[in-house]
Amino acid sequence: MATSGITFSGFNDIDFNVVLNAIMDQESQPLTALQSRQNELKKIDTNYTTLASKLSALQSKAASLSNPTTLTRFAATSANTGAITASAGSGAVAGRYEVVVNELARAQVTVTDSTVADIDTTAVATGGTLTIGAQVVTITGATTLQDLAAQINADANGPATASIVQTAPGAYRLALTSKESGAANAFTIQNGLSGGALTFVDTDQDGLSGDSGADNAVSASDASVLINNIPVTSTTNTLTAGIPGVTLTLLQKDPSKPVVVDVTRNDTDLADRVEAFVGAYNDLVKFASDQQAAASTGTTGTLGRDTLLRTMRTQMRDTLAGQHGAGAFQHLAEIGVGFNQTGQLTFDRSKFTGAVAANPSAIQSLFTDSSTGVFKAVDKLVDSYIASGGFLPSARTRVSDQLSRLANRIDDMTATLAVRRRTLQAQFIAADRAMTTLKGQQSALSSFAKNIDTPL
Repeated sequence: MATSGITFSGFNDIDFNVVLNAIMDQESQPLTALQSRQNELKKIDTNYTTLASKLSALQSKAASLSNPTTLTRFAATSANTGAITASAGSGAVAGRYEVVVNELARAQVTVTDSTVADIDTTAVATGGTLTIGAQVVTITGATTLQDLAAQINADANGPATASIVQTAPGAYRLALTSKESGAANAFTIQNGLSGGALTFVDTDQDGLSGDSGADNAVSASDASVLINNIPVTSTTNTLTAGIPGVTLTLLQKDPSKPVVVDVTRNDTDLADRVEAFVGAYNDLVKFASDQQAAASTGTTGTLGRDTLLRTMRTQMRDTLAGQHGAGAFQHLAEIGVGFNQTGQLTFDRSKFTGAVAANPSAIQSLFTDSSTGVFKAVDKLVDSYIASGGFLPSARTRVSDQLSRLANRIDDMTATLAVRRRTLQAQFIAADRAMTTLKGQQSALSSFAKNIDTPL
């Protein structure tokens, strides 16, 4: 308890501050015990949170190994990455594909035929309209090239973006570029501007620019490829439909040179995911071991002696060491995943890769069998601990309830002790005053007696 601010007379030999604080220290011991228990429970709750986080991480790694439709992943490789890049995703199947890029998808680019000497002082129009596809740009006063480009770009729904290019010293042109590639995104330009000399090429003299190839710097076009001699078109150079589960990015056209794209099972990716699971499990084991070590040294607030943690660790080990699946491999140890003397998992990548190559269907059964798959079992076990209503949320609820009750008791006891201190302060102040008065009376009596005994 804090030292009192009482001021005593100083005319007696008793230091009531020392007495008061000694009494309050003694009477505050139950409060100190409650506060210590409160701190211990808070540490336990924090450790429960950490445990839940590590279990959640483990479950996430197990999930990537428990789904039969996504367990086996594929890799796509292109024989000429300068012309085509390829990546495989969900739904890919093994196969070899010859891809011929006949044409790339392009966005239309149309540039003014006329030039101006500068972009921000010379007026290119003083009125009229410029119609770009369905976008109508209306000019109501002197407008520079820079102003016109800004007005075009201000409309988010316009089919093209405007930019200014310098084609020679003192020569600037307005360039309109389609926002999307592909023939369907081509646009026309109808020039109804007045008061300036801004012009676009109109090869067929039909009052529209951009509708003839000669009108454009680049004409809009679709990508055109042959995949195993099957024609495929796309408005973009990213093809997602030509090869199941594979995305092709077209970079260069060359009708005379087919590019081979191979889609193969990605065993390296599967090994990486198993290794990630092993790492997450070992992180959980380390946490449990650290908690036990701390508890053995007397550290409070740990889960080292918590039945929940011990039971979970035992169940997890039994699950991983047990028999699973219905194929040639029914134990993780048979494919390179085992335990060392400290209870951590080990991973023999070479042995695992060999097992996958030898019998991928057995790996699939061991991992993902709907009733006996090892990672299905891990997922179910972790769920029993961290899901709503599971062991960990229930344990945390109990701790939270205890903390709430403790907080109320601490508040009540603190208030009671504050009243007790004020009462003692008042009593000691009164005692000090009384003793001071008595000392004063004693001094007066002594002086009186001395005067009586002294002869005149």
